[in-house]
Amino acid sequence: MTPPAEPADTDAGTSLIAPGWAGSPAASATGEGAYLRALLDAEAALTRAQAALGIVPAEAADAVSTAAADPGAFDARSLAERARGGGNPVIPLVADLTKAVGEPYGPYVHRGATSQDILDTATMLVAARTLDLLLPDLARAERALARLAAEHRDTPMPGRTLTQHAVPTSFGLKAAGWRALVLDARDRITAVRDALPAQLGGAAGTLAAFEAYGATDPVGLPAAYARELGLREPLLPWHTLRAPVADLAGALAFTAGALGKVAVDVLTLSRTEIGEVAEGSGGGSSAMPHKANPVRSTLIAAAARRAPQLAATLYGSLAAEDERPAGAWHAEWEPLRDLLRLTGGAARDAAELTEGLRVRPDVMRAHLGLTHGLIVSERLSAELAPVLGRARAKELLTELAARTYAEDRSLGELLAEVPELRGIELASPTDPARYTGAAGALTDRALERR
Repeated sequence: MTPPAEPADTDAGTSLIAPGWAGSPAASATGEGAYLRALLDAEAALTRAQAALGIVPAEAADAVSTAAADPGAFDARSLAERARGGGNPVIPLVADLTKAVGEPYGPYVHRGATSQDILDTATMLVAARTLDLLLPDLARAERALARLAAEHRDTPMPGRTLTQHAVPTSFGLKAAGWRALVLDARDRITAVRDALPAQLGGAAGTLAAFEAYGATDPVGLPAAYARELGLREPLLPWHTLRAPVADLAGALAFTAGALGKVAVDVLTLSRTEIGEVAEGSGGGSSAMPHKANPVRSTLIAAAARRAPQLAATLYGSLAAEDERPAGAWHAEWEPLRDLLRLTGGAARDAAELTEGLRVRPDVMRAHLGLTHGLIVSERLSAELAPVLGRARAKELLTELAARTYAEDRSLGELLAEVPELRGIELASPTDPARYTGAAGALTDRALERR
């Protein structure tokens, strides 16, 4: 039986099974067209940098830049298929670009460089362009969380430890904590974005070919190349010194995890039986019409779970042998693109999630009473110890804790019946809303960070 024909892959920047980044700014910035654009930009910038230093004619730089200006003139599918011959797409691209430039300037294409120079530089360009789109989404999430933290500075809710009610906290403090993580991610992404370097070293990182072609100061060429691209000048060729990729991986994985913290909290708090928050517009179900699933949070949480493994591959590539490696470099390409896409999609979803999040203070307040007042037992232990003695206070509260559930009565009611406590004001100490500690002050402190 003949299998059905497969549909054409019209856009490599989308995937039926990748809704987390589909349609995000990161999707377009990391698609096949974006990588082809970056490769051509890297080649054109190399010729311009050499022209700026008088190594090649200015006309050659103009000719190469003109030929490289139209990615549509190059067949990405053909380049990908021919990449198998040499193990990377730069080799066939150089052939096609040289042909497009023609005589007499075709021989100046890629002159002195190695494939890794161009592909590493293009990867840094793709990363820079993706991070430039990711940062505004982090800023949106930060602003939304700052608003939530300020609005709910004094909104009490149960604090939970090891899944159980612990002591009261405030939703404002929770939102302030989420915001702190987003700001941490912003700072890491900004730092790594500013540090992304160009790559230029030639065959084995010595710049020897450029010297052979007439460069009187080959060490100055990487700086000129980086200026053409808007990237950082590398201290050394980093063919097997993969700190730039590892640092990028770490920042992206941290960002995915930071956004994942927000997502898993929302997933927990939006459960039907909790319902303290809800996504602004939940997703539907194919089988259950009543459902409004927390889809944004789900997709972010999925990204957070995948990111560490992708980063691990990139960290593993730090062990790159010799002056140019076999396998370690090649292992980076797909995981790095996946990591850029996942984190970019998560940032987009986090912005939408936080901007539309619905908070239910009345539900939070009601849940403070689920333990019949036991949520303030820590406070009562401290306040009753001077009255009853520490041992007696602990004994009494342990006894009353058991009775609250057995008799379905509040801790406050039972305390009021204790002879030793007659005449002592108990309304305030037993009110969970009055035991949020320094949550408000901590929230204010967190919101001072810009």
